[in-house]
Amino acid sequence: MKVLMFGWEFPPHISGGLGTACQGLTTGLANCETEVLFVMPSASGDEDQSSVNIIDASDIETSETCRDVKEFLDKVQFIKIGSNLVPYLDPELFTEVVTQEQEREIEEFKLSLGEKYKFSGKYGKNLMEEVARYALVAGEIALREEFDIIHAHDWLTYMAGVTAKRISGKPLVVHMHATEFDRSGKNINSEVYNLEKRGMSEADKVIAVSNLTRNIIINNYGIDPSKVVTVHNAVDFQDSKAVEIERGVPEKIVTFLGRITYQKGPEYFIEAAHKVLKRYPNVRFVMAGSGDLLNRSIKRVAKLGISHKFHFTGFLRGREVQEMFAYSDIYIMPSVSEPFGISPLEAMQANVPTIISKQSGVAEVLNHAIKVDFWDIDAIADSVYGLLKYPALSKMAVKHGLDEVNSLKWDAAALKVKQVYSSLL
Repeated sequence: MKVLMFGWEFPPHISGGLGTACQGLTTGLANCETEVLFVMPSASGDEDQSSVNIIDASDIETSETCRDVKEFLDKVQFIKIGSNLVPYLDPELFTEVVTQEQEREIEEFKLSLGEKYKFSGKYGKNLMEEVARYALVAGEIALREEFDIIHAHDWLTYMAGVTAKRISGKPLVVHMHATEFDRSGKNINSEVYNLEKRGMSEADKVIAVSNLTRNIIINNYGIDPSKVVTVHNAVDFQDSKAVEIERGVPEKIVTFLGRITYQKGPEYFIEAAHKVLKRYPNVRFVMAGSGDLLNRSIKRVAKLGISHKFHFTGFLRGREVQEMFAYSDIYIMPSVSEPFGISPLEAMQANVPTIISKQSGVAEVLNHAIKVDFWDIDAIADSVYGLLKYPALSKMAVKHGLDEVNSLKWDAAALKVKQVYSSLL
């Protein structure tokens, strides 16, 4: 079986858990005798291709097979119509304006034919333009390559998957790692929401990383429950090595590691830290990461008067993450809405007792992490205090947590994904 897979990032160059999950899944699929062509916007050349063949979208010219631009765009129905239209036009004038808009866009795409589009592969200001161009390049790749099924990860690649499906006629599986409701709460970006809904509506199957995410997909997007399946993520510790560090402080260390955004619940970590320090002063709190709530978090820490016991590291990657876990005595993930959450598994593998929110997908597969409601700062503080005050409790959490995490293998997750593929072929 051969899969044409669309992603946005791949280790070692990643911004979050999506790239890590893609690597784990593709490695597992390779072990299940499934060949994967992994397309990404911008490859660096140092990606591990032992289990996957990387296709760099920035190297693809769209001139050889997409000769008739109008026919290509009509087939994928990817013309953006109406964004600049004046409302309340009469039907005849509306048709005329739409036709002009279509012709304008066809000319715009013609300019790109015969040239390579250099993707940044980042999450910058021109992200939506890159998402659209990525879909165009996906059509070219679908015409060139031989494959049995298409797999697209998260909303950034859904239109690429839809385009490849319409060009090739092959089944499409889309993978939902995080919904717009997870990222933004009630203040969703309607453009992202519409891309998510369209991708899932046109897919033959939708894979959710947790039952929590599956319920959001069904209830908030109106997707048919019969085509939404849950496959929990896993974690790969084959290359992990014990990290030796020298502690520069005598206190215990409690860590938050992730994007400092609404979704991850950094404010609850800060408020719980304030409560813990009133009862157990021999502890320091570390917030590792970056995000739009960083400045607000720094100000709140200062206002609470706990700056001397609170540290901000900025964004960590690779070995820095391993070192942070090696320093840590407790790890907390107080996410407001976490589709899955791989970082608690990494912490538990590093022998760090872990506290997670009940509003996380990973809570569905862990029995030896302490689970609390994200908003219950008293429960978070009590859990931290208990683990700090009673070493036997911490020791038990470490022992059983390590055994539990080591049983979560990507090969098992990949086998379930392959069964989804087989059901469509």
